[in-house]
Amino acid sequence: MPVAETKANPRTIALVAISIVIVLVLGGALFLIALPSLNESGKVEVKLGTDTFNAGNKELRADAIRQAGPILLPDVASGQRDVYLQHTGDSLDKGWLAFDARKPGQGRACTLRWQADSADFRDPCDGSTVPADGTGLVQYPVSVTETNDVV
Repeated sequence: MPVAETKANPRTIALVAISIVIVLVLGGALFLIALPSLNESGKVEVKLGTDTFNAGNKELRADAIRQAGPILLPDVASGQRDVYLQHTGDSLDKGWLAFDARKPGQGRACTLRWQADSADFRDPCDGSTVPADGTGLVQYPVSVTETNDVV
């Protein structure tokens, strides 16, 4: 026995479509309202990576600094915190320094440049010099790990 063909009621189709739109709009609004409460502070913080940087093996880094001068570590995230890694002294476990690569408030065009002949840094913007240990610049803690990495 053949089955009779049923026709979709246009009113039913319209009601279903409107219902779907209402559910999507209400769901989106609820999500936007609830999003801040997902974090206790009310702010969503994105954190990629760690607060420390592993510069690698102390012997390799010290040798590179001896040959070519302090190592410039550029800030690839924001460009605001380029840092020099420096090693002074004879002990590979001590004498490690990390400091800003420019004076406070200066842009990347004023990144200090190592002067091997005088063993200090020169500011390309004002011509002044900064000692090899970065005196006067923001300093960052440096340590040597049990695996002989400079962190």
